[in-house]
Amino acid sequence: MKNFFALFSVLSFLFGCNSPADKKTKGDLPRIAIAGIGIESSTFSPATTDEAAFHARIGDSIFGRYHFFADTTSIRQRVEWIPTVLGKSIPGGIVTREAYESLVEKTLKMLEENGPYDGLFFDIHGAMSVQGISDAEGDLIKRIREVVGPEVMISTSMDLHGNVSYDLAKHSDLITCYRMAPHEDALESKLRAITNLLDRLESGKGKPAYKAYVPVPILLPGEKTSTRIEPGKSLYAKVPDVADKEGVIDAAIWIGYAWADEPRNHAVVMAYGDDEEAVKKGAEYLADSFWNVRKQFEFVAPTATLDESLKKALSSNKKPFMISDMGDNPTAGGAGDVTWTLNELLKRSEFKREIGPSVIYASLPGPDLVEKALEVGVGKRVKGLVGAQVDDRFAPPIELEGIITAIKKGDRDAEVEVVVKVGSIHVIVTQKRKPYHHKKDFTDLQLDPENTDIVVVKIGYLVPELYDMRGDWIMALTPGGVDQDLERLGYQNIKRPMFPLDADMETPNLKAQLIPLANQ
Repeated sequence: MKNFFALFSVLSFLFGCNSPADKKTKGDLPRIAIAGIGIESSTFSPATTDEAAFHARIGDSIFGRYHFFADTTSIRQRVEWIPTVLGKSIPGGIVTREAYESLVEKTLKMLEENGPYDGLFFDIHGAMSVQGISDAEGDLIKRIREVVGPEVMISTSMDLHGNVSYDLAKHSDLITCYRMAPHEDALESKLRAITNLLDRLESGKGKPAYKAYVPVPILLPGEKTSTRIEPGKSLYAKVPDVADKEGVIDAAIWIGYAWADEPRNHAVVMAYGDDEEAVKKGAEYLADSFWNVRKQFEFVAPTATLDESLKKALSSNKKPFMISDMGDNPTAGGAGDVTWTLNELLKRSEFKREIGPSVIYASLPGPDLVEKALEVGVGKRVKGLVGAQVDDRFAPPIELEGIITAIKKGDRDAEVEVVVKVGSIHVIVTQKRKPYHHKKDFTDLQLDPENTDIVVVKIGYLVPELYDMRGDWIMALTPGGVDQDLERLGYQNIKRPMFPLDADMETPNLKAQLIPLANQ
């Protein structure tokens, strides 16, 4: 493809016409495209994800997603950026083939129309499952390669809960992921992916000569691998030591995604750079370090049944006592509408009266109740169905009746939010599912989480704002599409043996394999 553009450029000069190659030399700046489709999707949930859930940004609107792309930044000015399509969805069920193909075709069309390129910033999550495709990101990057060509340098940015297949590793020239869970370094990691790309292009060093890849047969949930506690904290602290070695560009550990049943779902370690020995030794060191601490991973907080969790919360004098409703966590891929936990709360005598212990439950989709609430307004009584429209395996829809205390329109994900008070419980009901991560999510609905006795949130480990807000915290082992009891999920397609499903497996071969460049 590059030879074609070179020939085309000469002909254009001779005949005085414009060509794609003219764009490449404009201003002597590298031409870098931006593209990506990102979601974490559970194949154990009955939910599916459509195209609208990705809220795709097209063209220059992509810049608004990253602070380092502000007009005045050096990153913005050092490059002729060509933003194409960037779609990011909150986690959910498997992506429909129709949605995937539509987003891919839009991406490829824009890439084809605006080439050629020196580089591409490929911003994905890494745990997208698509109907009929066993390696969605591998498929996507191969199709992008067919358009941009093998010489273009692709820098892939990922979540550490993503999966790195052989194809994704091969077609990514540079690849990086977060080093913190919760992901407080997400934007920092994306910026590292870009600066690594720019450094290689501007220095003329080009693609790294060596990419070391080590599949690690471990599959653990994020709630057991947080970098807030050991051994995750010390394990991830080793990554910079490897990445900073002479001859190494970057290194990474991917925990992988536990709630999809595909062969690529397992941990991976990679390192890459120009020194073969340093790259291989660094990757093997991290892989061995991971394997050696595999039995030390525990949940990041105490866990218990919901009943035990509520007993502990009711006996506590710390506010707010937070309970993670883990099994249906929408930020891990749950449907977000399992009613089992709320149903159990509504049964309890402690919460039947308004003067009972104060509770916030966040949240359940309930378009039927939302529609009725919009008709009658705040302060009125409403009665309508909530939940279990997607996942009714554990409990049916709830006919919720109570007083409306707040209505808010215009949320990006929920669209409409309604708070209904039933006894001493404030239930947040949404038009569409939404995770509740920030204090403002609650205060915008006239709720005061910091002075509420019990806050139940569909989440796994607490994100930073909730973690800082907690008086105390427990994670409830509730049912749903992201059940923390991996044994109950019934894997059929992952590679075996796999720790901890095969707890007594022999030590695997953790020698690094070198992945060839995309043009080899």
